[in-house]
Amino acid sequence: MSFERFVSFRYLRAKRRQKFISLISLISVLGVAVGVMALIVVLSVYTGFTEGLRDQIIGINAHVLVQQFGDEIDRPAPLKSAVEKVKGVTAATPYIYAQALITSGSGQSSGIAVRGLDPASAGRVISLETKMISGSLTDLSGEQELPGIVLGKEMAAQLRVRQDGKIRLISPNGPLTPMGVMPKVQTCVVSGIFATGMYEYDSTMGFVSLDTARRLAGIEGEGVHGLEVRVANIDKADLAAAAIRAQLGPAYSVRDWMQLNQNLFAALKLEKIGIFIALDLIILVAALNIISALVMVVMEKNKDIAILKSMGARTGSIMRIFFYQGMVIGLSGTALGVTLGLSLCALLKRYKIIELPSNVYPMSTMPVKVVPMDVTVIAVSAILITLAATLYPSWKASRIRPAEALSYE
Repeated sequence: MSFERFVSFRYLRAKRRQKFISLISLISVLGVAVGVMALIVVLSVYTGFTEGLRDQIIGINAHVLVQQFGDEIDRPAPLKSAVEKVKGVTAATPYIYAQALITSGSGQSSGIAVRGLDPASAGRVISLETKMISGSLTDLSGEQELPGIVLGKEMAAQLRVRQDGKIRLISPNGPLTPMGVMPKVQTCVVSGIFATGMYEYDSTMGFVSLDTARRLAGIEGEGVHGLEVRVANIDKADLAAAAIRAQLGPAYSVRDWMQLNQNLFAALKLEKIGIFIALDLIILVAALNIISALVMVVMEKNKDIAILKSMGARTGSIMRIFFYQGMVIGLSGTALGVTLGLSLCALLKRYKIIELPSNVYPMSTMPVKVVPMDVTVIAVSAILITLAATLYPSWKASRIRPAEALSYE
């Protein structure tokens, strides 16, 4: 061990006259630990919430949407086969989107976004089947007197309908007559009810078969509005979308989930950066404690520093003595904070201590996901801040002149 480290560790040990300085050092360690722990826990919860929200949004929507510029897709089957051959694509299914007015026998009415889908292939692209409270998507293709519709839980409650209840869909895409456009009216039976946990979806969406959606939207033949595509790696959906775009050519619009929800996730990312900066101030406060503790040690050890310099210690050696002392405080606080933060995250993730109201949030318990890169960035930033805090006291100690320090001894 070099003499700089030896002297630094000796200064960290409290003597009778240095109890107060050691108390400040302990407070500095705890301050760094609390800041690091708070950053890890908050960012882990925020990451878990963001990914939970992403999964809820993408669960009922596709990873990639394929549409034809300016027109419907007349022959979706060959296009579906071509898309499914692209590397990274696992499945594709046609869809139709329409808006209508929905009314029930109780006199309740509301606007609804109607999505037509293929019950045979939609389950391989969207996870709506896992969110069904009653019924199944396959019931939409069953032979029955009236076509089926799958409604969201909130929509069904608003219309006061249950499973097997009847509703009417009124679409403005009707024929033009001398009296104006006549709306199309389609009576459907509720064949299923789903709940995603997101009020915006559960209160505004309904799913029907492609044939029913074609009648409402006024589409002839086998035409559809586009294809919904599922990819193997959700984080590389942009690469799969680029490959699909290259395969189909410029006549088609191909957008991944990141582009479709870029405003939302850009805002969430910006909020995460803001939280990181705000909580870093806790570590900065602890760094100020480190500065005050080291300055007090320098004032206390003026005579010792002068003697060391008289014995031949160089300026760099004096700086390293106090740099090592601050480094020990910073590393100890960071290590303690990382340990406490990861332990608390593990407890929150395992025991689900904090419950969330399901009618407000898209998840029932506090979501936690620890990202190793976030933990690394937090630890490195804490170490850099605390090391920066040692520079001024170390420089101040190295500027002590032995003759002045020992003149009154």
